[in-house]
Amino acid sequence: MTYLMAEDLSNFSMLDLFRLEAESQVAILVEGLLGLEQDPGAADRLEALMRASHSIKGAARIVNLNAAVQVAHALEDVFVAAQQGHICLSRTPIDTLLAGVDMLSHIALGEIQGGPAALEAILIKLAAILVPPQVAEPNTAITAFIATTAALVELPPASEPAPSPSDRLEPRTRSLRVSAESLDRLMGLAGEALVESRSLKPFTDSLLQLKRREMQLVRVLENLCEVLEGVDLPQQARLLLADAQHRSKECAQTLSERFEGLEAHGLRSTNLSHRLSEEVITSRMRPFADGVQGFARMVRDLSHSLGKEVQLIISGENTQVDREILRQLEAPLGHLLRNAVDHGIEPPLERSSLKPPQGTVRLEAQHMAGMLSVTVTDDGRGVDLVALQRRILERGLASAEMIGHMSESELLDFLFLPNFTTRNTVSEISGRGVGLDVVRSMIKDTGGTVHASTTAGQGTRFHLRLPVTRSVIRAVLVQIARQRYAFPLARIERVIKLDRANIEMLENRQFFRWAGRCIGLVSAHQVLELEEQARTEELSVVVIRDQSSYHGLVVDRLMGEQELVVRTLDRRLGKVRDVSAAAVLEDGSLVWILDIEDLARSIDALVSGGRIDKVRSMVANLPVLATKRILVVDDSITVREVERKLLRSRGYDVEVAVDGMDGWNAVRSGTYDLVVSDIDMPRLDGIELVRLIKQDPKLKDLPVIIVSYKDRPEDRNRGLEAGADYYLTKGSFHDQTLLNAVSDLIGEVEA
Repeated sequence: MTYLMAEDLSNFSMLDLFRLEAESQVAILVEGLLGLEQDPGAADRLEALMRASHSIKGAARIVNLNAAVQVAHALEDVFVAAQQGHICLSRTPIDTLLAGVDMLSHIALGEIQGGPAALEAILIKLAAILVPPQVAEPNTAITAFIATTAALVELPPASEPAPSPSDRLEPRTRSLRVSAESLDRLMGLAGEALVESRSLKPFTDSLLQLKRREMQLVRVLENLCEVLEGVDLPQQARLLLADAQHRSKECAQTLSERFEGLEAHGLRSTNLSHRLSEEVITSRMRPFADGVQGFARMVRDLSHSLGKEVQLIISGENTQVDREILRQLEAPLGHLLRNAVDHGIEPPLERSSLKPPQGTVRLEAQHMAGMLSVTVTDDGRGVDLVALQRRILERGLASAEMIGHMSESELLDFLFLPNFTTRNTVSEISGRGVGLDVVRSMIKDTGGTVHASTTAGQGTRFHLRLPVTRSVIRAVLVQIARQRYAFPLARIERVIKLDRANIEMLENRQFFRWAGRCIGLVSAHQVLELEEQARTEELSVVVIRDQSSYHGLVVDRLMGEQELVVRTLDRRLGKVRDVSAAAVLEDGSLVWILDIEDLARSIDALVSGGRIDKVRSMVANLPVLATKRILVVDDSITVREVERKLLRSRGYDVEVAVDGMDGWNAVRSGTYDLVVSDIDMPRLDGIELVRLIKQDPKLKDLPVIIVSYKDRPEDRNRGLEAGADYYLTKGSFHDQTLLNAVSDLIGEVEA
């Protein structure tokens, strides 16, 4: 809805005013007709429809748009007849009425497709509603109707160009249009004004301190005067002392007055800056309803074309959203609604007896935790996870073993991949695999996320989480290498404190367990190429997500959540790696807003290159657990844990590998004093692992102990010939044999 001040209306032409009124009344007509389809006997809706068509007719007559006059008059006649009970408006008549409303929009904009022939066809269809075949001879009645109206029908001049959307909403002689760039600059200036207003506080505090010292000086002078009260002083000394006391009191009073004035000025300045900032933000906001007006009509027409009965229920229409985000939301929400009608809702005959024949799709918007939360929910069949698993396997996107271990959310993430579809055939609506891929891409462009969930037989839910505005975001501030950075709240999964004891190793990579997932750890210093800092026993971790991958970024310190005014970077800088924008904090310092997509790509590059450093090895100022590092390689988790605990109890720093290949990758990328290995392991057995180590010029001096269940002489000889320094049986760690061998090869850990 567009609101215009009375003084602005004088700058509009009559045709501009008609277009504005037609836009408003057409929205009322569409909403009323869709509501009437759900409740055919609603007298209040018929009254509103009749008044809206009558208003358009009167406005069109003033601007001499006779074509609009006749269409609006025909609509009004239909609504009056329905009010009087002469006709019943079922689906077919409502289809015709909606087509008539569309024609009114086209006439107002000068964009009629088909010219007079199309207009005449609409008038004939509207006349047929009033004169059905069973009442009168249709051809005679319709011909008479057209004969009385055709002479009055005139289309807008063809030479007049169709106005642009901005032309339809703005006056000709006084422009109210403001570019997004201007609003961004204004937002930045408002943010700077807020920072400047708050910079008065330190000055006020210093002035308050000066006031306290001045009061102390006054008391010192008063005490001095009391002490000298009985002393015989020269007259000049007494006069000087009295003058000093008088002047100090004057200074105290002046200072007190100035301090109060400055404090009041600071409060007014801060309040004014806050109001200015909020007003600029408000100027960018629109109600959610403004961006979803056409969806109810779209869902109705699409469901009818598919032979389904679907009702769209929209809630949260008054939720305020940045106009830019609202514009970018239109296409993703349209995709999700079409997907719900086509894929989700079943035809009436297939719906369960527990469900009504008419399906329901809900579109809800609300503010939640400083973010915009939008959900699209249907009560249809839900996603067939078995069929989805089969399609993933057919496309070769994952192995059967991997699919079997995936959670529901991980499976549903495949729906967002490019060219992925669960349909076997292509229709005009779906089957090409581009819908949900476009949805995720567009939502990411707005700085948001989208996730899906489903319940078999009950429906599917898509949850969109976005910033309310792109000008101001809620962010988590962190400290990395003495610098402050911001993670957009909409793009992070969780912020946690991680005890160092909960860090585990797999294939030479550190990870921790959270919400049933294994989250890989990586230092933010390494990703951002900053100098490492000492860390405490408890690590601060920001969990981010990219597609189905999770990463835990270790930062130096969490500094809390804050609203930031976004300042875009100068285009001359190009794309700054891992940074999307900047902001100015209340103390005037600069903070970089991190680009989560870029961070994920940087982490993937480090992982694929095998260059991820271990967070544990970079922790400083902690009690030293070991000075000698041992790698235990065994495919049995029980044996690994027994050996690990045994060696750690003697002060060694122990890491584990799950098989020979994992162990080989670990020794190549890490630094160890000793390797303890089994023989029988998948991918690479222990004998081959020993050979690889002893053949490598850099690793040939690394001691290796084989611990195996095989205790035959020939097995022992194979191990020793491969280069093992000791060959022990797995019963050895029940006594001192293993510890003695370790001590013999690398020595004991000093207490």
